[in-house]
Amino acid sequence: MSTAALTLPQLKCRELTAFDADQQEAVRAAFASAEDCELRQAWRTEPEPDFAPATVRVGWRGHSLLVFAQLADADIFSRATAHNQRMWELGDVLELFLQPADAPGYVEFHITPNNYRLQLRFPDTATLRRAQAEKRFEHLLLPDGVFSSRTWVQPEKKTWLVLATVPVRVVDFMDRPEAGMKWKFSFSRYDCTRGRPEPIHSSTSPHISPDFHRREDWGTLIFI
Repeated sequence: MSTAALTLPQLKCRELTAFDADQQEAVRAAFASAEDCELRQAWRTEPEPDFAPATVRVGWRGHSLLVFAQLADADIFSRATAHNQRMWELGDVLELFLQPADAPGYVEFHITPNNYRLQLRFPDTATLRRAQAEKRFEHLLLPDGVFSSRTWVQPEKKTWLVLATVPVRVVDFMDRPEAGMKWKFSFSRYDCTRGRPEPIHSSTSPHISPDFHRREDWGTLIFI
């Protein structure tokens, strides 16, 4: 399936009211009217049999983009023990890709169910492909703390939740959002199950293959 035949997602990112980020119900309420985007397997004619749905909502407040994700998951786990490890090799992970419109560089952030983070910045596509070929990413790491996150794991409901707070300056080198400002975005996922040899991949982007770095497939986020 070609990307040209699919509609790229577009999200309007609206200002949220104040809420207590430590209280799950307060977070849910704050994002209740926010636009959402579902993760799918656009490169397949039918989802894999074990595919589990996930939804991401966005908003902004103060100086930051806020991302709230709800992920169905039959086996919630990660072997991550510290920040900036190779999270995609260690279990379940939600990935955030953010790029200022028409900029050559972008960030990639990972969040695990046990709330460890991976933070990377790619100055351009050539640097990404070189890092992939060499299997070296250490020189692209950002220090932990450039963005923050909170997770809630609910194994009895086979669900985990993520709240991520990404300062605008980390992505766009600006102090705060401006009306009409546009970013490219993609939210992706590795859904791992113990005993299953490969993870189930999904994304908000209509990728023609599970290459999450195909920026031509990413959607547009508009700050309102």
